[in-house]
Amino acid sequence: MVDSMLGRLARWLRALGYDTVYLRHARDVELLRIARQEGRVLLTRDTRLARTARAQGLLIQTEGLDAQLREVVAALGPSGGELLSRCLDCNTPLEARAREEVVGLVPAYTLETQSEFYGCPGCGKVFWPGSHADRILARLRPLVEDPPR
Repeated sequence: MVDSMLGRLARWLRALGYDTVYLRHARDVELLRIARQEGRVLLTRDTRLARTARAQGLLIQTEGLDAQLREVVAALGPSGGELLSRCLDCNTPLEARAREEVVGLVPAYTLETQSEFYGCPGCGKVFWPGSHADRILARLRPLVEDPPR
């Protein structure tokens, strides 16, 4: 569970394979309730909220996305999920899609040049392993291959 101050981090945690809930406009009391109810760790930069969450809270102390990702992986360990296996927007696990299923949902050039497609059953977005995914993976692989301690 990620508080509103860490929205960018939430997307990247999803890319790392973490099941990450991000509710942009939720109040602290709601975040705490959901974290406790679902057995989630609450990531926050708010010291008071982290203190209130106690053992279920993780105070993110570093600045910058890469440092924050290292901090989370060091504190929680590997996600246990595959890289780029969740929708970056809604957190739903992605499912493989056949080329025929994505006609009209991706640009024609992408349809012609790509062979793998993944769809989000939650929000309907379609993803494929293009150059953008390569850049994301290059940034994340060090966290998986040599996790911080």
